[in-house]
Parts: sequence; structure tokens; C-alpha cells
Amino acid sequence: MPINASIYAFEHATRTIGSPSVILIHGAGGTHLHWPPQIRRLPNAHVHAIDLPGHGKSEGRGRQNIAAYCESVLAWLDAQKIHQAVFVGHSMGGAIALTMGLHHPERVLALGLVGTGARLRVDPVLIENASRPETFPSVIAAMTERAFGPKTPERLKKLGAKRMAETRPVVLHSDFLACNTFDIMDSLNQIQTPCLVLCGENDQLTPPRRAQYLSDQLPHAELQIFPQAGHMLQIEEPAAVAQALSDFLEKIPH
Repeated sequence: MPINASIYAFEHATRTIGSPSVILIHGAGGTHLHWPPQIRRLPNAHVHAIDLPGHGKSEGRGRQNIAAYCESVLAWLDAQKIHQAVFVGHSMGGAIALTMGLHHPERVLALGLVGTGARLRVDPVLIENASRPETFPSVIAAMTERAFGPKTPERLKKLGAKRMAETRPVVLHSDFLACNTFDIMDSLNQIQTPCLVLCGENDQLTPPRRAQYLSDQLPHAELQIFPQAGHMLQIEEPAAVAQALSDFLEKIPH
């Protein structure tokens, strides 16, 4: 699919009458490929897996706050003439989805929140090291070590490290800054749309207590914890996550 409003999107439609648009939003340093094929090709939906500005095939620079990323997504939605959608976000993408639900509820049918939280603090060492090309490899190594659960095959870890290493240091640094300033802990009860919260039992970056807080504070949320999975839940358990999202979409009035 061509770039629109500076954003590239992988698009897949198995649309039936009344099926929703689903927008997949990757996390820090990610691309649309961080959503495996099972999720990019959800049945009975029109799926758009986007590359945020500066990531993957998209143009421009990364943003240094979540609100700016949200505005970029809104501009893309307008260019695509998509008025309402289900937003599914992983980690930083979940922060963008939550911001959409909080500040632009008229555009949101529902939220899928994968490995994310209402606040996303980042290790200051990672922020500092991501800002310099010479220390960037240490960030990739640290993120790879923390991102996956104990049962993840080495091939998936290596693939994850390879894809993150393709991100420009300035973009990942911007992502970390955006995550580090995100905090809507006291505003979750204002989000009235249906929400599905998914988390890995062994997520070190956004641990289950953060998912539980989302589930407790969001008025219309359901929570699923996946045993032995880590932060990259959708990569580690793609079929299970795809099934959870499909079941959730069937419940959403649209």
C-alpha cells in the first residue's frame, strides 16, 4: 500500500458487511512487522498495520511525545477516510491507543492493549545509550534480553534484535522519550470504550501489575494473562493473541 500522510500501512481485508477497521500500532523501535501474519490477517476485519513516522517504510522523524504520535495517526485516518476504528497497540502503541480513547473517543470503537500500561517509564541508561550510535548496540542487547519470555526460541530473539537494530538510533531515542513522559494513571476512568488488556506473565518491561491496573481502572475492560510469555507477547504467542482479538472483535457493536 502507498504511503499516505507520511505513514505506510500494510492492509488486509476479509471484510463482511459491518466488519470493523482495525489499526495495529507497534511499540518503540518497531514496525508493522512486529505484528505476525496471524494478527495482520485477522478474519472478518479490515486490518491496517501501520509504521509510525520515522519507522519502517514511513517517512519523516520519530516523535518525542505520545500526543504527537497520536496526531500523526489521526492525520493518516483522515487521509484514509476512516472515521472510527478499533485500535490495537503494543507497548508504546498501547499508549497511543489509550490516548486516542481518552482524547478522541469519537474515533474509537474499542481498544486492544498488548503489553502496555498507563505509565511507561524507561531506564535512564537506555535513554542515554540510545542517543549515541556507539552505545546503540548495547540498547539492542538489553532490550532483547528483557523483552522475551523464558520459553522464547533463540531464532525469535535474534529476529527481534535484527529488526530493532534496523531502527535509526535517533528514532528509538525519541520513542523512549515519548514513553518516559507518558502518564495517564489518573485518567483511565474517563475511557468509556470496550478494552481488551493482554499481558505476558513474564513481561519484564510492562509487568502484569500494570495490566491489572489497566483492567481495574478502565470501566469496560477484560484482562488475559498468558503464561510464560514476555513483553513481545504478540510475537511469542501469535495464534493465541489473534484468537483473543478475534473473540473480542465479535463482541464490539459497530
